[in-house]
Order: sequence, then structure tokens, then C-alpha cells
Amino acid sequence: MTQEDAKIRAPELTGGYWVNSEPLTMQSLRGKVVLIDFWDYTCVNCLHTLPYVAEWHRRYAPKGLAVIGVHAPEFSFAKELDGVKQAIGAFGIEYPVVMDNGLAIWQAYANRYWPAKYLADKDGYIRYYHYGEGAYQETETAVQALLREILPEMQLPPPMEPVREADAPGAVCYRVTPELYLGYQRGRIGNPRGYVPRETAAYTDPGLHAEGYFYLEGEWKADEEYVMKPYGSAGESRVGVRYTAKEVNLVMNPLLGRTCRAYLTQDGAPPAKEDAGADARFEADGRAYVDVDAPRMYRLVNNREIGGHELAVSTDTPGLGIYAYTFVSCVAPE
Repeated sequence: MTQEDAKIRAPELTGGYWVNSEPLTMQSLRGKVVLIDFWDYTCVNCLHTLPYVAEWHRRYAPKGLAVIGVHAPEFSFAKELDGVKQAIGAFGIEYPVVMDNGLAIWQAYANRYWPAKYLADKDGYIRYYHYGEGAYQETETAVQALLREILPEMQLPPPMEPVREADAPGAVCYRVTPELYLGYQRGRIGNPRGYVPRETAAYTDPGLHAEGYFYLEGEWKADEEYVMKPYGSAGESRVGVRYTAKEVNLVMNPLLGRTCRAYLTQDGAPPAKEDAGADARFEADGRAYVDVDAPRMYRLVNNREIGGHELAVSTDTPGLGIYAYTFVSCVAPE
């Protein structure tokens, strides 16, 4: 949405820790176009937008664009510096990133979304914003328009081509299962007994699943942000969900510091290799699994078509923490 007539100063970038640059201020960036990108390295929607943001930095930084990544963590582990540094390297981020662990910058911008982009002109006024994925050519066009306010005869390239087929014109994004948290603070547990907060408890899956809920089987410990296979727990622990989507991602964390193996079944059997997510692997006997060796989002399933399925994640490794499922709906045009 453009804000041609609004005269809203972009709030200052204070209250965070600058990871890969000296502290910057909106005042010091006056004379440049500034793109502020709120993101989190566990957020699938943020990860989808990062290739565009990174390329805009490479294209337009020499022409007067300053990109600032504001890392606003959704989960406690994402406040740790090492994890953010690893994400910066993994995703090829070359622009300055500030860790907004206290959400001071988030609140100054009255932001509510991951990802969110705010574009300020050379005088420091917000002229454009966009929430969520998409509108990549629209956003790049807005960047170019503000750069031409600095130098009208500036020569600029055509907007980027779509990075993914699902971003192309004609792609369809269907209504799918909403994001599903597992911790007792925001989670939607389907077990009739409900949560036993902060204690190791044996859960029983009732067997019949409603979409939009998760179901625990075996021993788990429920915390505010996650459920964990507890220390000293023997046997298998499982989480089941019924979902409608094309892709399923899951934020997981090896909370005891050692790699945890999580096994996957879809509709009662290992997913076909053609339907496996990027992080799924297969044992010699055909069982599908994911090795959880760091706190991040793991890509479990990428089905060939959107549909309804039952997905189970099971483990016998104590320390596996499970935080949130996200479900992806966009399909490339035929």
C-alpha cells in the first residue's frame, strides 16, 4: 500500500543489537532509500522472501538503497546470537541485521507480522509497506520509484523474475490448515485430557483427529513454547496432526544439545520420496526421518498436490522439542 500523502517519519532503529555492522540510525541514513525488513529465521514466510531482499540489496545498494534486516524472534531460542549469525550466513544476507530481542523496534513500528517491509524515502518518511509474502515486483517498483526521486535519470534494471514457480503470475494459494503451535501458551492440543503443564506426563492419542489440533501419544513435557520428549523417557513419543496443504514445515530444537532423530509417516506410511520435504531422509528399510541438530525450521513434506493427510512425527530421543507447524498452500501455474 502506498502512502503518498502521509507524512509519517520512520521510527528510529534503537533498542537492538547490531550483528554485522556498526549501529545505524534513520537519521544517519537520511539521503538514502531505506528498506526495513522484519523477519525471523524460523518463519517459512520470511524465508520465502529473503532471496528477493538479498537481491534487492545487491542490485540497489550502490544506487542509494539501504536494507536493514530487523530480526524479531518468535521463540526464545531465536534470541541467541549464534543462531542468527548462522542464519545470516546460510541465507546469504550481506546487509546489516539488528537483533530486536526486546521487540523495541517492532513496537516502535507498531508491527504485527512476519515478514513485514517498510520503505522510507530519502527524507525518512515511510512511503510504502507490505505484510507477508508476495508483491515482489510491486515492492521492487516502489524501491525504484524512490531511488529515482534521488536521481531522476537513474538507470535501473527491470524487476526480478520470480525466484520460485509458486511466485509466478497465475500461481494459486489455497486456504489450508493454519499455523499450529504446540506449547501450552498458544497451542491447540486435541487430547481430551488437555495439557499437563511443565510436568512429564503420559498422553494418549484418542485416534480420531480434527484438523487444526495436534495429538500427543507417549511421554511429553509441555512448556510455554514447545512440547519435549523428556530426559529419561523411554519408548516412542509421537505427535499426530491432520492437515490440508501441499507442504508441511516444523520448528524443532535439540534441547539437550545432541542430535535427535524424528521419524515421519504420512497416512500411516513413510511419505513417498517424491513427496518428501528438503530435510527428510530415508533409512535403508524405507523409514523417513529428519535429524534435528540445530534449532530451526525443518521441511518435512512437499506433496505433489494439495490434499488432506495425517502426519505423524515420532521419536525415541529425549530432548526433542517441537514448537510449531506451518502449512504451505501455493501451487505453481500449469
